Amino acid sequence: MKKLTIVLFVFFVGFISESYALPRFALRTGGACIDCHVNPTGGGMRNESGWGYGKNNLKLFNTYSNDEFEMSPYIGKNILFGIDYRTQYLAKFDSTQKRTDFQNMTGAVYLNIEANEYLNLYAHYDFVQSLWQGYAIANILPFKGYIKVGTFSPNFGIRTDDHTAYTRGGDFGILASQKGLIYDPFYSETGIELGFNFNEFTNFTVSAGNPSRALFIKDPTYTTRLQFTPSFGDLNLLAGGSYASYKRGFLGNIRNINMYGGFFGLQLEEFSLLAEYDMAKSIINQDSLSTALMIEVSYRITKGLEAVVRYDRFDRNTEVTKDELSRIVLGVEFFPYSFIEIRPQFRINMEEPKIDNNAFVLQFHFWY
Repeated sequence: MKKLTIVLFVFFVGFISESYALPRFALRTGGACIDCHVNPTGGGMRNESGWGYGKNNLKLFNTYSNDEFEMSPYIGKNILFGIDYRTQYLAKFDSTQKRTDFQNMTGAVYLNIEANEYLNLYAHYDFVQSLWQGYAIANILPFKGYIKVGTFSPNFGIRTDDHTAYTRGGDFGILASQKGLIYDPFYSETGIELGFNFNEFTNFTVSAGNPSRALFIKDPTYTTRLQFTPSFGDLNLLAGGSYASYKRGFLGNIRNINMYGGFFGLQLEEFSLLAEYDMAKSIINQDSLSTALMIEVSYRITKGLEAVVRYDRFDRNTEVTKDELSRIVLGVEFFPYSFIEIRPQFRINMEEPKIDNNAFVLQFHFWY
């Protein structure tokens, strides 16, 4: 029963998140996050273009006739709304038994007010997890830049929609005392972010904010990210790096943590690859070095159906042996109709000493 609780909680936390777009969608189209999302750095609410992409470009089956009824994400002329709901079936396997469970993961409602040509007022609330974010985006800076002020997730690395990747939040500290990097489903900061698009393939963001869960720590967290997205014929590339500086601990035991890493991606016809490697100094204890790796390979079998394989690895302390955690995720992403996704996955977990904790998850995602 204890093993079952560990596995179910790991999967549960891994999916209770703001519904991030799949980064390979942007890589596939050669576009940017802002092409499909209200948030310039991606994630959360889809804008009118992103809503249309989900309605028309993902589905396997066409259910609309020439007399299809009108659909729109707008309430009136300048108020955009959206929803995300995720639930899942879980099964855990070991040498002696099989356990199953059903869980709700997220039920988020989004609202964006287009106050004028340059200003958006955005908010979302997750009724299942009691999580919220809200901010204003003013598109007033040079180089197609913006200012974002409020509570948001900082822009670091590849914002994959699965937070169990160790480059994001990891396993939430259940299989090890350290869960991964800081970007778990509950992480957000209150502060300011600046973003610039110097040309069609160069993007830079910088932010400063106070983590929502920080206790007795007044110094802000600083995050920067530089991204390049060049295209060469049918080949789309992604490359860049991120840096974050923040503090962790309590009162007299506060550590200065520096986190930095790089990411890479490519898209050629139906094949895509995404990879990220991050290092964190003093995240476990003073002067220790931790590393996190994520590699995802996907192949679009046909419109609405993709095969995905991902490898995750986390080394808590590079000076200690046999403390690494790793896993292989084998899955399929199926979009049968507009605004519906079905995602089965089998996860092979590897650690020393070995634990019988392989599992299967069948996730259902509905959005608008």
